[in-house]
Amino acid sequence: MTTYDNVQAQHRLLTEKFGVKKLCLVTGWSMGALQTFHWGALYPDMVERIAPFCGSAKCSRHNFVFLEGVKAALTADGAFNGGWYKEQPTRGLRAMARVYAGWGFSQAFYRERLDLERLGYSSLEDFLVGFWEGFFAPKDANNLLAMLWNWQNGDISDNELYKGDFKRALGAIKAKAYVMPGQTDLYFPPEDSQFEVANMPNAKFLPVPSIWGHFAGGPGINPADVKFIDNALKELLSA
Repeated sequence: MTTYDNVQAQHRLLTEKFGVKKLCLVTGWSMGALQTFHWGALYPDMVERIAPFCGSAKCSRHNFVFLEGVKAALTADGAFNGGWYKEQPTRGLRAMARVYAGWGFSQAFYRERLDLERLGYSSLEDFLVGFWEGFFAPKDANNLLAMLWNWQNGDISDNELYKGDFKRALGAIKAKAYVMPGQTDLYFPPEDSQFEVANMPNAKFLPVPSIWGHFAGGPGINPADVKFIDNALKELLSA
């Protein structure tokens, strides 16, 4: 199941069930940003504005490698049993969480001890257990792997419409676009967004000035980042 499949299903829901003909704005964070780019490329005459933040239109090679490390940590647990587990592979899920912890927030976030000063954890270990393991441990391993595969294979040009021509897919996005990478996002660095914007006809590069890494886009986590993104969406909608 790819993001291309997801967005096609969303389009059917909106058009066939609800009769929607135009979208004022499509926006999303992380894999939601990947969906946002797909909407712009697949339905350019329907989508008036897009605002992908802390995400990309195609999984980069470096991003792919990072996710291979996450996958390896999860599947190394013997309880995983090639995916045919009887109980969740909890050791693998916790290992996956700790790999993720080095990528979700920036080096400056940890240097400034924001896990303690802003999020209220008592120690770095408390943060790793409470925030990261607490996020992944309750989840289903195969569901996570399916989402990971979706992420790794994300590419707005990988379909019969664009046949792998990434620049052509970006160039087909007619929507007025604010592309907002996190300034310190280790998954989706601003350089990737600059390339996307350079190949889109009506796009603005607007990085989020934050040391919260990927979680600069995390809903409700850091009020200053939320305000920056919210103001940008208001400006875009008023255009």
